[in-house]
Amino acid sequence: MRRNNHYFGWGLTAVCVVCAVLLIYDLVFRDSIVLAYLRQMASILAPILYGCAMAYLLAPIVKWFERSIFRHSGRNPPAKLVRGVSILLTWLVVFALLYGLLSVLLPELVESVKQLAANAQGYYYTVYNWVLHLLENNPEFAARAREVINEYYTDALTWINDNLMPQVQLAVTALSGGVVGVLVFFKNLFIGVMVSLYLLGAKESFSAAGCKLCYTLLPEDRAALFIRGVKATDRIFSGFVRGKLLDSLIIGILCFFFSSLFEFPYAPLVSVVVGVTNIIPFFGPFLGAIPSAFLILLDSPIKCLYFILFILALQQFDGNILGPRILGDSTGISGFWVIVAILVGGGLWGVAGMFLGVPIFACIYAGVRAYSSYRLRRKGLPVPASCYATHEPVWPDDGEEKQDKPG
Repeated sequence: MRRNNHYFGWGLTAVCVVCAVLLIYDLVFRDSIVLAYLRQMASILAPILYGCAMAYLLAPIVKWFERSIFRHSGRNPPAKLVRGVSILLTWLVVFALLYGLLSVLLPELVESVKQLAANAQGYYYTVYNWVLHLLENNPEFAARAREVINEYYTDALTWINDNLMPQVQLAVTALSGGVVGVLVFFKNLFIGVMVSLYLLGAKESFSAAGCKLCYTLLPEDRAALFIRGVKATDRIFSGFVRGKLLDSLIIGILCFFFSSLFEFPYAPLVSVVVGVTNIIPFFGPFLGAIPSAFLILLDSPIKCLYFILFILALQQFDGNILGPRILGDSTGISGFWVIVAILVGGGLWGVAGMFLGVPIFACIYAGVRAYSSYRLRRKGLPVPASCYATHEPVWPDDGEEKQDKPG
């Protein structure tokens, strides 16, 4: 029997290796049939994916309602009733927030876009005159700049007339198909909400079933290690993704409030840009502030200066007060590795990669660090990196790190 298990292990390893080789060959040298099937499955399972994402994001709010309202009320209601009322209150908060944002922000945003489109030609002549004024003492450069501006302006008009407008007409002609697409999206979204209600109501059962499956398929020590890694990954993702989304929402609301208070031009549009780009760590504030400041500059230079000062103050508040209170040290990586993760993630997956690259890299970093600590302890070597500053392990003399010393 032991020999059969040995041969079974070798056979399973060979099958996995062959499958991995075929997968790599398909992804690199063929038309990525596997990716096409994955996209088709993602389209089919879109409602389930929506529901899982919504349940994952809303789980902390449900837990907060359970702890803060019902457990401190002095009563002991049934657990199912507490969970059901908490889920109901959570979705009421979500719908109220969405309604408030859409009813207040959406009309203003549409008006800002219309105003920007109406003033586009005036802004073009403003930039044109600025460039000529700056280069008036250099006639040759001024003539060349005039030619470049006219060329780009002509190309833009040609693209609008020859490409954009026909596409808009086709979109209007195919309005029925667009309506069907919108209906499919809202159908998937509605089913996703139902799925999220079920997942939020039975999340402990799903967690227990997952742990049971791990202990069924893996040896006990490896199952415990795998579950510990999943919990660490959840801690990193939940701390960063949920925290960053909440932080960006608050920053966007604050930007809209103060921009309206100071009467900055295009306040709704600028607030949306600042809030959305704020989800990108490190580079996000600059990506949102630079085009917004330039847009305000075209309307009023003095208000552009005020806007820059306001954004600097807002980012200081976010970086030193709001962000640390919401995010804390959720990733556990230094600023250098944050920049590396943003650049690599952005290069591979665009804006989504710039956002998700940080928690993904943090999970990889945590896994490598845990494995490194495990291997060093097995070898009887100290874990702290400071012990290797002299290229030889130096045992710590005091503190809790003494326990890493063998013997």
